[in-house]
Amino acid sequence: MGLYERYLSVRLRRHEGDPPDHVALVITERDLLEQGAYGTLTDFFEWAIEYAERVTVYVSVLDAAAVPTLRRELEGIDAPRAVAVRGPDDRTPASAPIQIGIGLGGKHEFTSAVETIAGGVEAGELSPEEIDDGHIEDHLVFPEEPDLVIKTGAERLSDFMIWQSVYSELYFTDVNWRDFRKRDFLRAVREFCNRSRRYGE
Repeated sequence: MGLYERYLSVRLRRHEGDPPDHVALVITERDLLEQGAYGTLTDFFEWAIEYAERVTVYVSVLDAAAVPTLRRELEGIDAPRAVAVRGPDDRTPASAPIQIGIGLGGKHEFTSAVETIAGGVEAGELSPEEIDDGHIEDHLVFPEEPDLVIKTGAERLSDFMIWQSVYSELYFTDVNWRDFRKRDFLRAVREFCNRSRRYGE
């Protein structure tokens, strides 16, 4: 660890604010094509698990045909804790502390959830009056709401975790994934600790 990273780590240990319990990272399939990208992802898990109980990585994919190959590669990644990898069509809840979601975008995920619920209504398994937030969340790739969402490569919103991140603290960095280092992660955690969460208020 470099001198600046040690400095940031010490500052965080002494900070009065609590670190995030659940950290999410948003990257794209193109990020994973960069040389060393999977090594950086392994490092990210190591950094994040020092502060958070749960870690989610959302990999945004444009082409559904790329999902099987990407999934196989991600399922073989080294990590300090158990990892669950989920694709766009998975609906089985995952309890692993590290979760990787391969998504076709937040709109696709939300639309798929609504379609599934509508099918249940049509089949008589559910009445429209019974539909609540929980029914939507049950059909998302990962329903948990992260405390901190880190997005690399640009300071702008994109189609990711639309439902889950509504009350999350968002941290944007123009550092590309291939150049992302521990110091960048620690800056994100420090920024989270400095903020006063409002939960939409």
